Amino acid sequence: MNNTINKSVLATALTFSSLIATAPIAQAEVSANVGVVSQYFFRGIAQTGTASASAGVDYENSGFYIGTWAADVSDGLEVDLYAGYGFETDAGLGLSIGATTYQYTGNFDSAYNELNLGVSFGMFSVSYNIGTHEEDSGLGIPESDYDFLALTGEYEGFYATYGTWGKDFDGDYIEIGYGAEVAGFDVGVAIIKNSEELDLETFEGDESMVFSLSKSF
Repeated sequence: MNNTINKSVLATALTFSSLIATAPIAQAEVSANVGVVSQYFFRGIAQTGTASASAGVDYENSGFYIGTWAADVSDGLEVDLYAGYGFETDAGLGLSIGATTYQYTGNFDSAYNELNLGVSFGMFSVSYNIGTHEEDSGLGIPESDYDFLALTGEYEGFYATYGTWGKDFDGDYIEIGYGAEVAGFDVGVAIIKNSEELDLETFEGDESMVFSLSKSF
């Protein structure tokens, strides 16, 4: 999360940027995924300037889920651990609650710990995340609190997300993209427009186009 906060186009292509509500399944299921993005973004913030590879494993049972996901960042690996519960009513309303911790093997950043809440209905979903960015005196990072709200609409592979940060961190972004399955692979493209607070290169705001390729098992 790069001295501020961090994940995006691959995560968006797979789960629309965060842990949103999912329907419970009747039996236990283990799945895995691998992928690569042309540039790794997380919630409107660039984590790498070049391509990034990733892989993850998930376990689900009757709406409960637990998993891990790792991605190459500029210094080491980002390793995410998450767990929670989600369900969908007969009327199509989805609700979820979970927790995520973002850990790093190198000096890229200090850890983040989040509570994740999600609501979905039809083609729309809302996620709200409350977190703490841990102190790391060696990296010059003080402890801080943040929240993040994302609104997403999706239709036949097309999606649009508006995300905004709050508390000790400010900034917002818009992401518009499309994903589809081609020859057994999930491919996607997205355009991300972030505000000056999320543009850690020039602090002027920027537009980026990101391509993704992934495979689930």
